Parts: sequence; C-alpha cells; structure tokens
Amino acid sequence: QVQLVESGGGLVQAGGSLRLSCAASGRISSTAAMAWFRQGPGKEREFVAAIRWSSGSTSYADSVKGRFTISRDNAKNTVYLQMDSLKPEDTAVYYCAFARWASGSYYRKNSYDYWGQGTQVTVSS
Repeated sequence: QVQLVESGGGLVQAGGSLRLSCAASGRISSTAAMAWFRQGPGKEREFVAAIRWSSGSTSYADSVKGRFTISRDNAKNTVYLQMDSLKPEDTAVYYCAFARWASGSYYRKNSYDYWGQGTQVTVSS
C-alpha cells in the first residue's frame, strides 16, 4: 500500500510559478513510476508529466513541455512538479499518481495504482 500526499497548490498570476510536491509513504521499488495528472473545470483528467523512479527519465504532455519540470528525490520518496510560465488554462486540480510497474502507457490513468487527494492550482489572468 502506498499513500500519496500532495502539497504546494495555490493562486498565482499568469506568468508566475508554483512547485507541487508529492510525498509517497512506503517502499518504492526500482520498477515504479510516478506522474502528475490534472483535471480542469468540466474536463476529463489528463496526463501532465511522468518520471521513472530508477532512471529518472521523464515524459511530458505537449501542452506543458518547456514550461513544467518533473523531478524526484529518491531519499525523500518525493516527486516534484515545477510549473513556470503558468497560463490561465493550467487552472486545475493536480493529482499525483503512482505505478508499481512503469509502462509505456504512462499517459493513461489506468496505468497507475494509487492516487493522491489532489491540490488546487488557480492561475489568474
């Protein structure tokens, strides 16, 4: 069982930055992957970024590429999402997700076994 606790959301003006954190309890094996998804008002939950725990290799949605950076701290069992040049369309609840086995379908919600409770990010224009 893995529990995920997100933090770092808030209100920011367009062009600003925020950093989200997701702390995972329990042991994280080298086969794991973690990701961030988001769900805007009236929208489906969508993939944002993913990272493989052992290699640190990353993947991003086209909409955030070049603006967001996912990283992890193995010692703290924590994954981060640095969000720069934020836009109003980035407004959403951001969810952390954990997969026991990393897969090529990292962008699919059903590839992940555990989810955090979500943290609100609001970008004002």
